[in-house]
Amino acid sequence: MMTLYSTATCPFSHRCRIVLHEKDMDFQVIDVDPNNVPEDVAAISSHGNIPILVERDLILYEANIINEYIDDRFPHPQLMPAEPVTRARARLFLHRFEKEFFRHIETLEQGSQKAADKARTEMANGLAMIAPILDKQKYMLGDDYTMLDVAIAPLLWRLDHYGIKLPKQAAPLLKYAERLFSRPLFIEALTPAEKLMRK
Repeated sequence: MMTLYSTATCPFSHRCRIVLHEKDMDFQVIDVDPNNVPEDVAAISSHGNIPILVERDLILYEANIINEYIDDRFPHPQLMPAEPVTRARARLFLHRFEKEFFRHIETLEQGSQKAADKARTEMANGLAMIAPILDKQKYMLGDDYTMLDVAIAPLLWRLDHYGIKLPKQAAPLLKYAERLFSRPLFIEALTPAEKLMRK
C-alpha cells in the first residue's frame, strides 16, 4: 500500500491527494504538522520536503514526481497524455505552473506584505493570460481531465485564501475552476482545513 505524508493545507500535498483519489486504489494518508515534523518522517526525506510518498523501499518527494509515478504505476484513468508530443507539452505547462504560480506560495504564506502583494499581482496576471484557453475547451488540454487540471486546482481553490483577485478577463478560468471543484473525487481529496479555505 502507498503511504502519503501530507499536510492539511499544503497545495502540493493537495495535488497528490487528488491523484490518489482519482486512481481509486488503496492508499494511506498520514497528516503531518509542517511546524513539528516527527523525526521518523524527517528521516525518510533528507530534504524534509512534504508531501512524501512511500511504497515499500521507494521514497519520493516533489508533488509532480510523485504524481507521475502514481500515474505510471496505476495507469487507469491515465492523467498524463499518452502521445509523446502532447505529454511533452503537458510537462512544459507543469513547469510553467511551478515557475509562474507555485513558486510564490511561500511568499504568500510567510513573506512580507510588500512581497506578498507583488506575488498576488504576478499570479493574477499570469492566470488571466491562460484564461482564454478555457474559453473554448473544458479542461487545460481539451476535453480530457489531465495532470494539468490536477496541478492547478489546489491553487484555484485557494485564490480567496491567498487574497488573489482576478480581472474580469479571467472569467473563463473561474468557470473552469467550478468544473474542477464539482468533481466528486476533488471533493473527497479535500481535508477539513481545506474546506474552510473557500466560502
